[in-house]
Amino acid sequence: MHKKKKIFILLPDGIGLRNFAFTKFKQKGEQNNFGITYWNNTVFSINKEFGYNELKIENSSLHPFTTIFSRARKRIELNLFQKKFKSKVYKSYNFPQSYNGIKNLFKSLFVDLLVLCCSNQKGLKFVKKKIKKLERKNLKYTYCKSQLEKYKPKFVFCTNQRPTQAIAPLLAAQDLNIPTATFIFSWDNLPKATMVVETDYYFVWSDYMKDELLKYYPFISKNKVKVVGTPQFEPHFNKELLVTKENFYSKYNLDLDKKYICFSGDDKTTSPYDQFYLRDIAEAIIELNSKGFNLGIIFRRCPVDMSNRFDEVLSKYSDLIISINPDWRKMGDVWNTIMPTLNDYTILINTIYHSELVINVGSSMVFDYVCFNKPCIYFNYNSSRGNINNWDINKIYNYIHFNSMPSQSVVFWINSKHEIITVIKNVLNDSDKIVKTAKDWFKIINKEPAYSVSERIWDEINTII
Repeated sequence: MHKKKKIFILLPDGIGLRNFAFTKFKQKGEQNNFGITYWNNTVFSINKEFGYNELKIENSSLHPFTTIFSRARKRIELNLFQKKFKSKVYKSYNFPQSYNGIKNLFKSLFVDLLVLCCSNQKGLKFVKKKIKKLERKNLKYTYCKSQLEKYKPKFVFCTNQRPTQAIAPLLAAQDLNIPTATFIFSWDNLPKATMVVETDYYFVWSDYMKDELLKYYPFISKNKVKVVGTPQFEPHFNKELLVTKENFYSKYNLDLDKKYICFSGDDKTTSPYDQFYLRDIAEAIIELNSKGFNLGIIFRRCPVDMSNRFDEVLSKYSDLIISINPDWRKMGDVWNTIMPTLNDYTILINTIYHSELVINVGSSMVFDYVCFNKPCIYFNYNSSRGNINNWDINKIYNYIHFNSMPSQSVVFWINSKHEIITVIKNVLNDSDKIVKTAKDWFKIINKEPAYSVSERIWDEINTII
């Protein structure tokens, strides 16, 4: 038997767990004679939970100045994108800085100074070089390098390009001449200047995303970009995860005589008025039910939204709205330490399978539902119930990633509160054309077939090594 090819799957944070620990990714790799070790920087123990082989990165410290230079790097890149592509949308990807307290004031002013002085190609190179220099001086770099020297993997595959925690492990691998790659985590990431790491290879969802990557980072060679798709949709095609309607309805106290629509929440920053949209939907469903419909609402909150902003609506309409919460675990104080569980895939898939459609504000759940030949409705009006930081729903649909839409008719649109009833009626009556167009959109943003991504990733890794 051939000796197993030793591969490190770097988990800089919990984001990569769903794609690379909870799918058939590991199983497919082992079938192809890869020896897989999860190089784990998270608080989640893959060994304890699943018995997977893992090597913990116990030292998770960053150099004190890495965060400052990384924040500046993002802002500089967005400035350059705005100038190059002549669009103000890029500025909307910046999060406001905090100037409260001496520590925050110092950091933010330092970031502002770097952005002021370095918003050109030469300045960007200086900042990126400085980040690498800082992390190579850091103890985490030495720690990771010693692990690599001991275990000698043939390849390091990073599951997410966004975390600063990934910089030191990848630099250590590169300095030891171990090939590295990163997976671009989400369909909206590249225009947002979230490319924190530089690797030897880049794994992307689609040809569309490859073009984006080369557009924003022209120093990357075409042959270093591998189009594979994303594993996050693979479980949708695993019929073993489906449960019967009777079992699902019984588990979550749903009414067998009702049809359910799913309201999927966004995070508070993306959509601060989600609770009001949920209220609007509830009021519309009550009116529809008074006219002979028999509908209910399943509410699935955004996994990283632990706020109580929905409580009032859920309480008022408790006879109509059933919460089926994601099964994620809070293991830290920031959003990227809220970890998914394997069970959540089963919950998500059965929520889709046993509901008629999904409603939300610009979410990628449109793709989850189209895997099941089901339609999506997007809210497209501002709530009259408040105005947080001059938030405007048009900001969402102006984001660059919506340019990938082949047409506006990939989803149904609710352009005002008064349209909700009519739109839901239309969707329930006939959604075939919209679903077909949504499938065309899905093919643009994710390589087909969607159920064999893991095999494609392993084939590319095998070719590289």
